[in-house]
Amino acid sequence: MNSLLVLSEGNNGMGSWIIIVYVVLIGAMMYFMIIKPQKKQKKEQAALMNSMEIGDSVMTTAGFYGVIIDMTDDTVIVEFGNNKNCRIPMQKQAIVQIEKPTTEIN
Repeated sequence: MNSLLVLSEGNNGMGSWIIIVYVVLIGAMMYFMIIKPQKKQKKEQAALMNSMEIGDSVMTTAGFYGVIIDMTDDTVIVEFGNNKNCRIPMQKQAIVQIEKPTTEIN
């Protein structure tokens, strides 16, 4: 019976280290699979917001394409289509994609 007691005492120390290693590995996996990609996406979104200029063609989160005609700190006014009467103010976060106008040199 004493030998069983000695074996179980020896395994408790080793078992707790294995649990600690598993917790550290799971934490590292969560960081590299969830947190790091979210930080990268936020950084890309911030760069997109900073690169916006008047005259850029944009796509909104609703899938509409338009041209930026005016901007403030957190809002933009986007003109949709060829109709000059279809101008809608929206938040900058509603912009998903920006396409800079191309200038052709002859």
